[in-house]
Amino acid sequence: MAVTFHADGAVGHIAISRPERRNALNHTALDELHDCVRRAADTEVRALVLTGTDDQFCSGADLKELEDLSFTTALRAALDDLAALPVPTIAAIPGACMGLGMQLALACDLRLATTEARFAVPVAKLGLMVDHWTVQRLALLAGHSTARWMLLTARPVDADRAHAVGLVHELVDGSPPGEAVLAAADELAASITRLAPLALAGSKHGLDLLERADIDRSGSYRAAFESAWASDDLVEGRSAFGEGRRPEFRGR
Repeated sequence: MAVTFHADGAVGHIAISRPERRNALNHTALDELHDCVRRAADTEVRALVLTGTDDQFCSGADLKELEDLSFTTALRAALDDLAALPVPTIAAIPGACMGLGMQLALACDLRLATTEARFAVPVAKLGLMVDHWTVQRLALLAGHSTARWMLLTARPVDADRAHAVGLVHELVDGSPPGEAVLAAADELAASITRLAPLALAGSKHGLDLLERADIDRSGSYRAAFESAWASDDLVEGRSAFGEGRRPEFRGR
């Protein structure tokens, strides 16, 4: 399995391990991730740590298998369940945190990263879009200015900038990077398990309520999202990625 769950006392761990694809998720791995989130919800863990192996977090969706909106539907369900867990969740981020990896990190409550970590939402390089929840949460956590930079330039943000704008709560320096940030996340998770579970769940619920304003009542963003996923530009972006060349987008 590419994604596994285990509980170490009151702390749960989900680990992504597809080193040959820098922990990018295909359909099967995404289903495994969602199953791990469900399993965590059915246990009595009081904190959950999500990380990747081989000094990478998650480099995004596996573009060799990404085909249509069915993947985004499955991803949305997994992200919703991850974000809805009543216990505090911690993303331990080494290396690449790109695209889908960013969505996983945003779905967690807290984010720790190595000094080598890089963050990006490079969807404009491929001709696709992330859903509106991702845009909203990125802007809320990293700030509107940084969110515009990441979405409209497709350029990565380094760990120092991510920490400075509040996207990352703590930077961890150590070697190997993945082990260092996981150890720091485990220490934080262990301290959280000693706090009052109902108070934590209530506070988390209160914070989540702040994000539920319906600011796209017309459905205009969803229409743009579906248009991008049905476009010739997406076909071109995927082809160019597979061929290692620069895409030629035509806006249709």
